[in-house]
Amino acid sequence: MKILFITGGSPATVFALAPLASAARLAGHDVLVASPEDMAPYVTGTGLPVLPVTDGTMRRFMFEDRAGRQLSIPADPQERIHFNGEGFGRLAAASLPRLRALAADWTPDLVVGGSLCYAAALLAHELRVPWVRHTWDLGEPPGMDAGAAAELSAELGRAGLDGLPVPELWVDICPPGLRAADPAPGPRQSMRFVPANLRRPLEPWMLRRPDRPRVCVTAGSRVSGPDGVAELVELARTVEGLDGELVVAAPQDVADALTAAVPGVRAGWFALDTLLATCDLIVHHGGGQTAMTALHAGVPQLLVPTIPKMLEPCRRIEARGAAVVLADGEQSAARIARAAATLLAAPAPRERAAEIGAEIAAQPAPARVVSVLESLRA
Repeated sequence: MKILFITGGSPATVFALAPLASAARLAGHDVLVASPEDMAPYVTGTGLPVLPVTDGTMRRFMFEDRAGRQLSIPADPQERIHFNGEGFGRLAAASLPRLRALAADWTPDLVVGGSLCYAAALLAHELRVPWVRHTWDLGEPPGMDAGAAAELSAELGRAGLDGLPVPELWVDICPPGLRAADPAPGPRQSMRFVPANLRRPLEPWMLRRPDRPRVCVTAGSRVSGPDGVAELVELARTVEGLDGELVVAAPQDVADALTAAVPGVRAGWFALDTLLATCDLIVHHGGGQTAMTALHAGVPQLLVPTIPKMLEPCRRIEARGAAVVLADGEQSAARIARAAATLLAAPAPRERAAEIGAEIAAQPAPARVVSVLESLRA
């Protein structure tokens, strides 16, 4: 079977799909990944074949309309979620021409798209093949779909659709106990979350628990530029005052700038799943793949989300007792330091995180889910 996987415009969207794509390839299926051009190195880094389908970046799709006019982020959180969905709609529209050309040469029997990869639904509809929607993490707010449908109204109309199609299947990597109360329509297939990342050689210290608590700080794989470095430096300095060992996971260029600003800190592009096995706490921006990797490792989290759509999934982790969330307006250095100290001192957050880790481990492995994909073409 030919299976086309379609990623979004960030490394996390690549890493989320890599376990199932790799399992399908190992099962003997012909697998191809379509992604934006700037994500292609991340795809090849996971060992999968890739074909770039747009040279546009996610930042451009988010902050420019199709005519190239600059867009401003709405102040209202719900309007911003709709705004984000529109950006993913523009990514889909830009990807469709090359996806159609790809399909003319290599027609897939099945299309698997990430949570917000709306081109997957449209392409599968045109080809009359099954479409599978694959969650990237803990799920997306419904307003994202509404924003994308509004942006793609012309494309949907030309396809004879009055809204976004319902997928034949959802592959859901969010553990059942953390799923939203009102999931989007479509049958669900649970799958175990498997951390993926670009690998670098390990160092012995990563495998050893230190004498003091080890705290990991990260802002994800997309942090960049002077503003991103400054925010990460501030966060690292806040946590540095704790009686523990600080490790910062960041892209290498950001890590180099950070070590210059915070001498003595360990910083670099670390395989987060390996690193977190010896950590006692992670402080981060609320990114879904980072949160899922921490839950997989059973590590408590201090979540300081910077984008409105991240807040509700973060609250679900907090409700389970495995995290503390500091929303916008609550993220002062003093509050971050106090919350981190509390999480390190109390045993309950680690116990709750370990329970969720066990829940993740109990889900079907990607290799088992491949057989479910095969049944869609039976």
